[in-house]
Amino acid sequence: MAATLTVVGLGSGNPDRLTLGIIKKLQAASAVYVRTAEHPVMAALAELEISSESFDGLYESLSSFPEVYEAITATLIEKAAAAPQGTEIVYAVPGHPMVAESAVSLLRQRCPEAGIELNILGGESFLDEAFVRLGFDPIEGFQLLDASGIRSSQLHPELHTLIGQVYDSFTASETKLCLMELYPPEYEVVVGHALGVEGEEQILRVPLYELDRLEGYGNLSLVYVPINHAEDARVRTFARLHEIVDILRSPEGCPWDREQTHESLRKNLIEETYEVLETIDEDDPDHMKEELGDLLLQIMLHSQMEEELGTFSVYDVIEGLNEKLLFRHPHVFGDHVAGNAEEALQNWEGMKAEEKRRKGVKPEALSALSGVPKDLPALMKAYKLQKKASKVGFDWDNTGDVLAKIREEVDELQEAIETGQSAEEQMLELGDLLFAATNIARFIGADPEEALTRTNRKFVARFQYIEQRLRDKGIRVEDSHLEEMETLWQEAKAEERKQ
Repeated sequence: MAATLTVVGLGSGNPDRLTLGIIKKLQAASAVYVRTAEHPVMAALAELEISSESFDGLYESLSSFPEVYEAITATLIEKAAAAPQGTEIVYAVPGHPMVAESAVSLLRQRCPEAGIELNILGGESFLDEAFVRLGFDPIEGFQLLDASGIRSSQLHPELHTLIGQVYDSFTASETKLCLMELYPPEYEVVVGHALGVEGEEQILRVPLYELDRLEGYGNLSLVYVPINHAEDARVRTFARLHEIVDILRSPEGCPWDREQTHESLRKNLIEETYEVLETIDEDDPDHMKEELGDLLLQIMLHSQMEEELGTFSVYDVIEGLNEKLLFRHPHVFGDHVAGNAEEALQNWEGMKAEEKRRKGVKPEALSALSGVPKDLPALMKAYKLQKKASKVGFDWDNTGDVLAKIREEVDELQEAIETGQSAEEQMLELGDLLFAATNIARFIGADPEEALTRTNRKFVARFQYIEQRLRDKGIRVEDSHLEEMETLWQEAKAEERKQ
């Protein structure tokens, strides 16, 4: 049999707030362990002749907090298991045992397995002092975050936010950087040290950018971010975007947005995608940011339409994407290995096939060309079809063979034109030529869309050079002649070489 293990809270630091019941437990215990002796109440316990053993040494000997909490849990279970039945071991923690005490959570999981009776007695939490000393009502909306693991996705400006475990300036700096992803640098935050402890309490109000410039951070430090009801407070949040699109599509929203359907927005989705591609070609981050927003709006509108029908919402879209990314990257989130991009792609394709099998689709029963969207631009579709065919061995042996095929298709097109074949037959021969020309892309490691895009850009630049040079001469391009424009075209090529 084993001793009883009781966890008690020592409160936020004021010994006058210790309950009589907790003091009696400490006095009657066969052994008292404390997570840390660096707590204002410890001096009062010494005056009451309550001796204890702390786990402070673990913080120095182990490299991470999780390791410390594991060690504390294992030690307490071992001590309780070895102690005589009928005795009681007390583990005392700062604040409340159920607030920011990982070891207590572990004890709750493992004591029943070890046959050890576990009791928990609450104490005054640092939250109690924070509500009083910082003067806010949590019923208005409140969240408590851990500075050691804080993420911007957790932040909600419309809530009062307390951030605990701000042990040092480094943690304060990490907290500041996270907060600045959502809050302006000048936003006023509050730093509290030893709240409620007479002679030690400090409450400092500073702009966010100064958060890590303060001194005095320690075990009893926290950061308070006041609630922000300003309209622009949520402007960087995804939830606000979802809300705005919902309003636009509502009966009280925009008449144009309400009338849109998947079909009516189809062209917009394609256009916005190409506008994003243009910003990539231009290497213009500011323009890219704007165009990515326009593309995101299209995704939001299509998702909102389905949400109105009750089929799915944008959050279901995000869930599906997250699950897909996790599943298809076993070399990142699982036990597979990928030493290079090719191996990573093999993992991706393997997991795609596994997804199909789980859905009842047998990949081996599908065409080797399946999975290519039917509405892709023709050049891009030809490239993808050829890549898929090449994976099963249906391919040319070398570039020489492909170039020979291109010349063959040129000859056939020329013959179709010279012999007066129908427009339909000439068009088909042209398609064969374009398809053959697309095939060479894989052999030289080029994307045909990118190649043609660059040529288009080059053509526009040279033609605009011709237009400008003619304007400089007072000549309209319509009034010029081919020989003059060809001369200027060669000038434009020469200028390109100088750059």
